[in-house]
Amino acid sequence: MGKKSRNRAKNTTTVELDPADLADVGPREPCPCGSGKRFKQCHGKDRAQAADAFVVRPFEGLSAECDLIAFREIVPAGVAEVTLGGEHQGKKVNLVTLLPMAMPGLVRDDETIWIGLQTHASTGDPSRDVAHAITAALATEPGNPIQLGDLLKDGPRLQDLIDTKEPIVAKVHEGFDYWVGENVEDPTGEVAAGLERANAAAAPTVRLESVEAAYWTQIGDRRYLRWVMPHSEDDLLNALARLHAAGSSTLVDGSRLIGSFRALGVLAPVWELPTDTEATDLEKPVADFQTALDNALKASTPLSTEERAAKAGLASRQLTIR
Repeated sequence: MGKKSRNRAKNTTTVELDPADLADVGPREPCPCGSGKRFKQCHGKDRAQAADAFVVRPFEGLSAECDLIAFREIVPAGVAEVTLGGEHQGKKVNLVTLLPMAMPGLVRDDETIWIGLQTHASTGDPSRDVAHAITAALATEPGNPIQLGDLLKDGPRLQDLIDTKEPIVAKVHEGFDYWVGENVEDPTGEVAAGLERANAAAAPTVRLESVEAAYWTQIGDRRYLRWVMPHSEDDLLNALARLHAAGSSTLVDGSRLIGSFRALGVLAPVWELPTDTEATDLEKPVADFQTALDNALKASTPLSTEERAAKAGLASRQLTIR
């Protein structure tokens, strides 16, 4: 064996590393073991494989699938409370849209667990990401942020950890005041200043009560309804096309269906609303639209020429959120 071959053999010797030391290593950075390889090609292989395992509908099967998608993709500030099962039966966990600095999670002094859905790092399976963060939180001392180790491809998913018989309660907040609990000391005013900046950047958002996962929002001087729906993409586009061709795709006078975005395996149609439309103005119209949509989803006749044209137009105005 030549000198170069001996060096190669030496570099591939197994080295045990503390998972905590690997949590912040980027996939393209040198592996901390000293092999000379990139992390993703060495001790980060399991993490890379987990990241590559893409799941089309990661929250499928959960009662609040569409709300969780909305919380991860479009809602600025909100909390969805889930109940764990198994050995931690009955323990509550707060899944929040965003935590300070987009951290993955923390355990407060009162032992409550807070897990962020909008984080800097994610794999191809957000359900496994969330479950991994919850698992880490259960092993974290109160008063500390969680430290994520390697995400293994055979780790639990959110569906495996929670009691699916218990309701998932989703609540939208006006701002990020949930970041700080009661009686938080702030002698320098830094916490208050940080909250003020975060709250100022959050677009006003309201979750409607008459249907599931529909969110009124104001962005600048414009107002929209973004409605995450659980139906298959083709079925939903067919139904929307039938309504659109019949002139029944509006919600209130002056509103218009402008397209949809695709996220985590489902579509969310988007309506632009008149600038004076409040969330409360939409409750009855969206309930009526839900009934019309359900009927359109049941239709089995082929699309007409006008309906096919409407479907093509709707499909051309889609945006995929990754």
